[in-house]
Amino acid sequence: MNVDAIRDGIVIDHITAGCGMKLYRLLGLEALDVPVAMITHAVSAKRGRKDIIKIDAEFPVDFDVIGYVDPGATVNIIRNGELQEKKQIEMPETLVGVIACKNPRCITSCEQELPQVFRLADREKKEYRCIYCETKAAGL
Repeated sequence: MNVDAIRDGIVIDHITAGCGMKLYRLLGLEALDVPVAMITHAVSAKRGRKDIIKIDAEFPVDFDVIGYVDPGATVNIIRNGELQEKKQIEMPETLVGVIACKNPRCITSCEQELPQVFRLADREKKEYRCIYCETKAAGL
């Protein structure tokens, strides 16, 4: 399989196999009018299998979304065909506007203008909780 190199853009690499589509949706990549390549279950020396997303344009990537879906992924910034920066992604302490509270009694259900904010409650379990009602975030 051949996927051309990108001149200016972003490569999200080392995504856990099967998590690429979740990232694609949460990052809103379907709305972009630029080439986006997604490779699923590529062979990886370190992980066995991995997903990769290539965006052939400068794009403001939300690192919190990536950290929520797959901490440990990397983001490579490419300019003029050269790797300019490589970022290791970690779990964010706070998520704002990424996921919604599932509790129908949460204040965010009736106060639509309130931001959906979750804080990291347990790093080991990758557990986030709503800051308003303490409801555990639904899994991906």
